[in-house]
Amino acid sequence: MTVLSSSPSSANATARCTGSPRRPRVRTARSGVLLLVLAVTLSAFGVGCSDHSETTTEVDGAEPAGIGKEVTMPIPAVTTTVVEAGAEPKSALRPALESGTTQQVTLRTEHHFEQQIDQQAVHDVSPPSITIPLSAEAGTDGVELTLGNVTSPDPNLAKALLPADGSRAGFDITELGAITALRMAPKPATSDAARAALEQAFYQAVYQSIAFPDAAIGEGAVWTVRQQVSGTVPLEQVTTATLTHREGNQCTIQLDVVQTPKVNVWQLPNQAGQLEIVDYLMHGTGTITVDLGLPLPVSGTVTIGGNQTYRDPHTAVTVRQTQRTEVAWGD
Repeated sequence: MTVLSSSPSSANATARCTGSPRRPRVRTARSGVLLLVLAVTLSAFGVGCSDHSETTTEVDGAEPAGIGKEVTMPIPAVTTTVVEAGAEPKSALRPALESGTTQQVTLRTEHHFEQQIDQQAVHDVSPPSITIPLSAEAGTDGVELTLGNVTSPDPNLAKALLPADGSRAGFDITELGAITALRMAPKPATSDAARAALEQAFYQAVYQSIAFPDAAIGEGAVWTVRQQVSGTVPLEQVTTATLTHREGNQCTIQLDVVQTPKVNVWQLPNQAGQLEIVDYLMHGTGTITVDLGLPLPVSGTVTIGGNQTYRDPHTAVTVRQTQRTEVAWGD
């Protein structure tokens, strides 16, 4: 790909002839784009955060507005298609959750993100990883979650997460296992930084979950799950799932994930302009083990990553991003 940029020699020549400070204006424009895109990047790690509608339910009426309340974030619907039905015996995969069933499991998320403007230095703006011990309980329409002592290797975030111990969350789930809503109710003392980190982690987990097909399948079955991923750039995500092993209620599923943009431009917030999407590649793989009788995955890891290139159509400034997200379930 050819990177377009302003010519320093031309700018110098113009400045010498007219006295016009061309180079400072180019640097200022590029710095503005850099700061804006970095700000958008940092605010967009919680994928879908800016695009969902919210409903709130009072938890503690004595707290200020927005504090101590449950926030419900709808998740886009999924479409499943069977590619291969697999070997005999075949049966329909369905969550078989009895109300009151409990499970202890740990969710760990890690997100690596680097960004470069033209030939400037690469900026690593990766948020810290976090580990969330969860107590899950099956309800009539989904899963209720209680957060344990959430930790992070970053000391500042680790300290901010301390008040979140005992916070509540939850998933609304269809009979095919698709998550239709994420509910969050952090403890009132939880800071904005800690809330954002928790929301990001749960969004990553939601979009790397799996829904079952509405058909009988056996070992070796392959199906696809299509879903729109909300965010600063709307994406279509296609997950190809393969049932590699089943023993009773326990299923091992191999995942292959591809994300492609649904638009040709990245619309920056607050009518700040747009960036052309020059190229966009996001691909991931992983394996998870689920027990149809338990609310959450038993174990497994899914990693998705890739590279994107954007260009400002007015200044020809090029923005390159490299990112990788890992979601892991286990003890």
